[in-house]
Amino acid sequence: MMTGSLTTGHARHTATLLPNGKVLVAGGFDSSFSPSSSAEMYDPVSGLWTVASPLTRQRVDQTAALLSNGKVLVAGGFGDGFLSSAELYDPATGNWTVTTAMIDALDGQRATLLPNGQVLFIGGYAGSNGVSKAELYDVGLGFRSSWQPQIATANSPLSLGGSLVLTGSQFRGVSGGSGGNSQDSPTDYPLVQLRSIESGQTTFLLSTNWSTNSFASLPVWNFPPGNALATVFVNGIPSTSSVVNISVPVPTKPNLTSAKTLSNGSFQFAFTNSVGALFGVLATTDLELALTNWTVLGGVIEISPGQFQFTDPQSTNNQRRFYLVRSP
Repeated sequence: MMTGSLTTGHARHTATLLPNGKVLVAGGFDSSFSPSSSAEMYDPVSGLWTVASPLTRQRVDQTAALLSNGKVLVAGGFGDGFLSSAELYDPATGNWTVTTAMIDALDGQRATLLPNGQVLFIGGYAGSNGVSKAELYDVGLGFRSSWQPQIATANSPLSLGGSLVLTGSQFRGVSGGSGGNSQDSPTDYPLVQLRSIESGQTTFLLSTNWSTNSFASLPVWNFPPGNALATVFVNGIPSTSSVVNISVPVPTKPNLTSAKTLSNGSFQFAFTNSVGALFGVLATTDLELALTNWTVLGGVIEISPGQFQFTDPQSTNNQRRFYLVRSP
């Protein structure tokens, strides 16, 4: 499905999914094949791109990593030569700031966020040769180790629709407030973040019960399956993350709840099933066709826990159409 076009050409750039669901694209070659400092933001709600603050340096083949504090670290690459410089993008301000440089000037290196919040840089090119070096970037949040929450156990695998249960210590910190009757803002409660290792998608989990040594979330849904990092934040201090495997539940027979033609002619149907189950839709105008010849229409949206919906805009061109819902 087509969406909005970039405001300018980018090649060999970085694209980073932010916690707010937007995508930050930065650097790369521009349309004249020169290293660029331009950056822009994609909003999946509107499908549009908007110009963002430019990088402090022109870069191509740099690396980008989303840090635990929500900022984006961009490092290395090639500009007026091989670069060791690094910079941080803050989604709260929309600005880039220079941070500690890498030890070596490299491009094409790989960056991985580690469970302890550090970023591992490995490999890359220095001139025409690949290197075997590795180095660590420490975001340096400046807290005492005795203040850091610790995760001892996490239920894994966690099936979508289930609750994430953590045990550990220091899940309560130093309470604070803004001062003013009902306007107090206590900060000693834990915030728990799930971050997909593969896609970088993040979400903060609401709690049903928490204490100094435990946390239980509301049912987890609308999150990609696979390995994820669970991190506890207390007073803004992150724990060392724990790896949790997010699994997809076994679907049951769909229970159709509605089927209707919309005002624009599209056909829409809804059904209930297991929270987090994955479904695709096939369609045909001829039931005698083999299933391999049916048209693949795409995935089904889970609009709320266990509530699924599919809209077919192509139905306006067909007087009769049959649908098949199946789980991958």
